[in-house]
Amino acid sequence: MKKYILLFALFCVTMPLLALDPMLAYRVRPPEGCVDKNIAEQELNLDDLIQISICTNPSLAAQYMGVKAQEATLGSARSEYLPSVKLTATGNIAGQRTEGQSFTQNEPYTAKAEASWLLFDWGGREARISSTRAYVNAAISQYDAALQELVLSVQRAYLNLLAAQESLISAKASLDTYKQSYDEAQKRYKLGMVSLSDKLQARTRYEQALLAVVQDENLVQQYRGTLAILLNLSPDANLKLHMPIFDESVVKIENDNIQDLMNLARQNRPEMHAQESSEKAAKANLRTARTRMMPSLSATASASYNDNWKRSYPYGTDNAAGLLLSWPLFSGFSNMYAAQQASYAYKQAQVQTQNVTRQIENEVWSSYQNYKTALSSYEISQTVLESAEENHRVAFRYYEVGKTDIISLLTAVAQLADARQNKITAFYSLLLSKANLARSIGKY
Repeated sequence: MKKYILLFALFCVTMPLLALDPMLAYRVRPPEGCVDKNIAEQELNLDDLIQISICTNPSLAAQYMGVKAQEATLGSARSEYLPSVKLTATGNIAGQRTEGQSFTQNEPYTAKAEASWLLFDWGGREARISSTRAYVNAAISQYDAALQELVLSVQRAYLNLLAAQESLISAKASLDTYKQSYDEAQKRYKLGMVSLSDKLQARTRYEQALLAVVQDENLVQQYRGTLAILLNLSPDANLKLHMPIFDESVVKIENDNIQDLMNLARQNRPEMHAQESSEKAAKANLRTARTRMMPSLSATASASYNDNWKRSYPYGTDNAAGLLLSWPLFSGFSNMYAAQQASYAYKQAQVQTQNVTRQIENEVWSSYQNYKTALSSYEISQTVLESAEENHRVAFRYYEVGKTDIISLLTAVAQLADARQNKITAFYSLLLSKANLARSIGKY
C-alpha cells in the first residue's frame, strides 16, 4: 500500500514538470527570425530596424511576459476539469502513563489520499474558463497593439532621421548659395559698384545659414539617438542606414475609400479585439456569478493508512467513496450583489466597446484627412521649388549685371532655401502620415 501511494505522489509531482504545458495553454511564441547582422558595420534598412526592435525592445518584452502570465492563468483554470488529489502524511512520537503502570511510548504514522472531481455546477466552471480565455485574448491583442505601436515608432524615428539628414544637406546647399551671394557682394563692393550695406547684409544671411547647418546637425544626432534607444542600443551607437529609393509609388495608398478603411480598422485593430475580448470576459463573469447561487455535484474518494508497530494490531486502513452535493442557500446576500455587480460590469463593457469603435473610426478619419492634405502639400511643394530655383537664377544674373539690388537677391535665395526645406518636410510628412494611416487601420 505504501509503495503505491509513493508512486502516485511521485507521478503527480513529476508529470507537470515533464509535460511543461499539459493543459495546452501557451499559444504566443517569442519573436523569431531576428536579424543576424553586425549592427556596427553593416547597413540596415527599415525592415532590419523593425525586426531588431521587435527582438530587443524591453517594453515589448515586458508585454510579452504579461501575455505568458495570462496564458498560465488559463492553464490553471482548465485544470478544473481534472480531479483534485491531495496526499497527507503525519508522524509523531506520543507517550502515555497510566496510574500503577509503566510508561508506554507510541510511534504512529499515518498517510491519507483524498480525491474530488467536480461533476456538475450549472456551467460555472466553463464560465470561469471562458472568462480567463477572454482575458488571455485581450492580453494577446494588447501585445499586438504594443507591437504595432513599436513598429510605428521605429518608422517615425527612421523617417525623422532621414528627413533631418536631408534637411542638413539642404541647409548646406543653402549655405553654399548664400556664400555665392556673399562672395559676389564682396567683389562688387571692392570694385565700388555697391555700398557697404550690400556686403554686410549678404554676410549676415551667410552666417545665419551657417547657424542653420549647426542646428540641423544637432537634429540628426538627436534622431539618431532616438532610433538607437528603440533598438535597445546606446544613444551613441553607430548606425549605418541604407538609403531607400523613393518614387511616386511610395507615397500612394492601395485603397482610397474611407469607408473601406474604417471597415478594415474595425476588423484589424488589436485594440478593438482587446475590448471585444474584455466584453466577452465580463459576460462570462456574469454567468459565473449567477452559478455561484446554484448547487454543485462532486465525486469524492479517500483512502488512509494508519500504522503503530508497537501495538498488537500494528496497522489499519480506511476507504470511502461517494457524491457530494453543495448548495449555498444563504450567504448574507453577497452572491446576489456579486451577480448585480457582474451585470453592471458587463453593461459597462458593452458601452466601452461602442466607444472604442467610434474612437478608432475617428482616428482613421483624421489619419486619412492628414494623408490627403500631406499629399497635396507635397505636390504643391514640388511646383514651388521649381519656381524658386528659376527665380534665384534670374535674380543672381540681374545682380551680376547691376539690374537689381542685394535685397532682391537675398530674398530670392531665402525663398529657394525655404522651398528646398518645404519639399523635404512635405515629403517626409507624407510618408509619416501614410504610416499613421496604416497603423490606424491595423496594418504595419
